Amino acid sequence: MEGDGVPYKRPGWFTKHVFNRVVAASTRAGVSVWGSRMLRVRGRRTGEWRTTPVNLLTLEGRRYLVAPRGETQWVRNLRVAGQGELRVGRSVEAFRAVELADVDKLDVLRAYLKRWRAEVGVFFDGVGAKSPERELQRIAPAHPVFLIETTQSDLP
Repeated sequence: MEGDGVPYKRPGWFTKHVFNRVVAASTRAGVSVWGSRMLRVRGRRTGEWRTTPVNLLTLEGRRYLVAPRGETQWVRNLRVAGQGELRVGRSVEAFRAVELADVDKLDVLRAYLKRWRAEVGVFFDGVGAKSPERELQRIAPAHPVFLIETTQSDLP
């Protein structure tokens, strides 16, 4: 799948059928694995809730969602909805999302790679946390980043 010329990198069999399921089950049970959350966002076409496991990054007191696989369905849905929920167990946090421009996401991408490279590094074309800034600039367009702003829950 592609959107706006940015490719979507499909997860491998192990990630899709084992790793994501274990992380999702743990997160639903209330155990956050290195910042894992269950993201709930309304589908852009159906309006129905869609759920997927994500890694929530905190950097300098602000929180971000990074799309390591590029233009995923959750990215497309969040762009349209502009809001969603992050869940760990029974804890639910409503939020508003603001997508960052490529130039504004370099520090976020570096921090994300520092924390989760072992899990998602394959999706970043050999770029790591210690890569030069020009390499982060090169990959930035392929990895949407959203600033998460907590809101009062008016979501059903």
